[in-house]
Amino acid sequence: MGRILSMREIEEILSTSLNIDFRGAVISNPRSKEGISKMKMRPVLHRDKLLFQCEEFKNNQVFHHNYEAEEAVQKLIRVMPEFKQMNLETNQYSYTILISRKGKVTVKKKLQQNQVDKVDLSHNREKNYILKEGKAVPFLVDLGVMTTEGKVIGARYDKFRQINRFLEFIEDILPQLEKGREVTILDFGCGKSYLTFAMYYYLHELMGYDIRIIGLDLKEDVIERCNELGRKYGYQKLTFLKGDIAAYDGLQEVDMVVTLHACDTATDHALYKAVKWKAGVILSVPCCQHELNTQIVNDILAPVLSYGLIKERMAALVTDALRAEYLAGQGYEAQILEFIDMEHTPKNILIRAVKTKKRGNNEEAVKTCEEFLHVSPTLKKLLEQ
Repeated sequence: MGRILSMREIEEILSTSLNIDFRGAVISNPRSKEGISKMKMRPVLHRDKLLFQCEEFKNNQVFHHNYEAEEAVQKLIRVMPEFKQMNLETNQYSYTILISRKGKVTVKKKLQQNQVDKVDLSHNREKNYILKEGKAVPFLVDLGVMTTEGKVIGARYDKFRQINRFLEFIEDILPQLEKGREVTILDFGCGKSYLTFAMYYYLHELMGYDIRIIGLDLKEDVIERCNELGRKYGYQKLTFLKGDIAAYDGLQEVDMVVTLHACDTATDHALYKAVKWKAGVILSVPCCQHELNTQIVNDILAPVLSYGLIKERMAALVTDALRAEYLAGQGYEAQILEFIDMEHTPKNILIRAVKTKKRGNNEEAVKTCEEFLHVSPTLKKLLEQ
């Protein structure tokens, strides 16, 4: 259980943590969709002086600022009320700090299991990926992303970046996953399962969670190959099954639902299943949103919609925005985030939804939008049944 502390006590924790043993801090889950979406801080050595580099993520851009220790503490204190959580690590301790809407601050403090002798203070170091280049990860080797020496294969570097980006999204929701019991994750449309293996490796091997993951896909040969690899690595609670998303009923309770590139309305069925199970976390990367492209009609927008490519992209964006709103109406805090850069794939939107006790109140506005565009998405129909 965490302890409730005052902001003054939090300031003292920060003041005693921001020194040569400071590893880093991540502030995430913003209260508003406007402004900074995430902030990271790490120590750097600049001209033989210890500074703290702040990375602010805003509107798909990243801004860097260097602060001295006292300035860095005040920076963190100022931005904390705008977010719901902060994860902070020193060489000795890790802290999870949760901030309620009313300003109540709860702190969980743990002794680090893996202490390091020296923190990397290089000013212009390479991106600090969760999965490190130079250390061979067995599933990445077998999937052709890494060599046996841990070097990322040049042609697969985009996949390496994508996997790490996905794990960053999971890192942000770790406080939603309980460590005192088995956590069940269902991955709909897992395919070759790069990200499924990455989830298991990160949560179980690196973070120590008691995790059970079930991957579901229609391709029997892919399922067989993934099960072979799971057995090879000794991942006892990682299972792959052949099955259809809409028809799957093998579980009664699920903690997290992942659906990556499930085609068209298959995403809607996966989201519907997640809501039925009252899953605490949903991570969805939609794909091939064709449904609304055949429905969307509007006299005012007719000149714009006359261009097929524009209509297709607009329909896809509307589809995902409405999906997020429907999830909000079911008691989720939903965000639409950029998965990886547009230059690598057009399928770069991730819907992240975290279960809360509060339902969204945009029902009338959403209905007006549906009527304006003459659309009736599958997820809406499923939830109304």
